[in-house]
Order: sequence, then structure tokens, then C-alpha cells
Amino acid sequence: MARFRPIILFLLLLLFCKESGFAQLGISHEIGVLAGPTSFLTDYGERYNLQNNIANSGIGIGLIHYMNFAYRAECNCYTVDRYFNDHFKIRTELDYFRTDLEHNGPVAESNSAGGKLLRAMHGKTQTIEIGTHLEYYPLSIRDYTSFSYLFMPFVSLGVHFVNYNPDAYSDFGPITDEENIFPTFRGGIDLDGGSTWALVGIAGARYKLSPSSDLQIEGRFQYYDVDWIDGLNLDAPQNKFNDVVFWLNVGYIYYLNY
Repeated sequence: MARFRPIILFLLLLLFCKESGFAQLGISHEIGVLAGPTSFLTDYGERYNLQNNIANSGIGIGLIHYMNFAYRAECNCYTVDRYFNDHFKIRTELDYFRTDLEHNGPVAESNSAGGKLLRAMHGKTQTIEIGTHLEYYPLSIRDYTSFSYLFMPFVSLGVHFVNYNPDAYSDFGPITDEENIFPTFRGGIDLDGGSTWALVGIAGARYKLSPSSDLQIEGRFQYYDVDWIDGLNLDAPQNKFNDVVFWLNVGYIYYLNY
């Protein structure tokens, strides 16, 4: 965590400082908070088993900052009418995810030796992520800001730098003892954690609450560049994908200097 403190402090200053040097470039700012349930699709349980995906859910929270090119805070006016200004924002965010992980599915529920080993194994993972997105609004940002309509859909694509920290244990004893883990996992456990990148895709909508605030709801998929987010990376035919997280969240957005 110590090595990420300068990055976190910089982002917090960016999020909460009302006076910004970007103002002279014709950019206004928005800040917000996000919170909602996450579902990790990992090597715990069966990836496409609905019960498993619901059970392996956790919580995510985020702080976000937007550069809004359609409105100039220093002159209380709109910018020159260009397509980019009226349909795109740059989004920066800091997120924290945490979830407990269990093995669910037909094999884990069986009374076989393997089923007992799976049920006895418990894990968790947490990530801290910082990243940037290009966010596209098909409707006019200016018209939405002036209450021409109350709902504003959007899509976003971004990249995150991720620090992950998994953990696991077995009811039967130390996880380092291969007799206590499912045979497929032997040689495929690493709980040291590390850093990686994630590709993030988002679809959502805003609802105008007031001239200076919005309610936001969104769903996102994040595809990580490694398969170690949960501490497991199986050398098996069924392990075809890296770890993925789905996050459904609700947020509150506030317009600075509006």
C-alpha cells in the first residue's frame, strides 16, 4: 500500500480541489461516489454457474472525477459547439473491491473426497484500482445539462492499473499441504498478490436530480491481464480465461463550480 499512497493522494486532490488549472482550458469538473455489489468470475467454483456467481459476490466502492468539455466554469457558459465537447468526457477513478470466495457447483456439492476438499477451501480477494476512461454520451451533454431531458445514457471504455491481494485457507489444515487442496489446484496457488492491468467496459445512465447533481447507475465488466486475482491459476483444460469481475453500482455525481 505504501507505494500507492502518492498516486492515491494525487487523485484525491484532483477529485476534491474546486479550483483547477484546467479551468483556463475551458474544462469544468464533476466528482462522485459509486457503490454496489460485485461478482467475481474466477477459478472458484464453476464460472458459468449462476449459483456460484451469486455466492461469490462482494462489494465495490469508488471515487470518480470527470472532465466536462461542454461547460466552462470560469465564464458560466458553454464551449464552442464541437461534437467531441458535446458527447465525450474523460473519467478518472479510484476503486476498491472486496469479496469472499467459495467453491460451488455439482463437484463441490458431492460427497466425494474431491467435493469435501472443495467445500473446505475458502478464499477472498481485494483490489485497489486507479484508471482513466473515455466516456461517450450519444445525446447532447449541453441539452442534458439544461434539463432538455432527464435521462442520459452513456458507454465508457478504460484501462485500470490494479493492485490485488488474495488469500485462502482450508478447514483441513495449511493450504501449503497438497493433501488439503483439490488435486487440480496443486501447483496453481499463489497468494503473494501483485499488480496488473484491467480492460474496463461500462454501460449506464444518468438521471438529472438538480442543476448541479446527477444520480447514476451503471454495469461494468473488467477483464484482468492475469489469472491470479483470486490466488488460483489452474493448469487445466477448463481454465480458458483470466479473472473477470462484474460490478453493478449506483452513484451520486456533483458538478463543481456550476
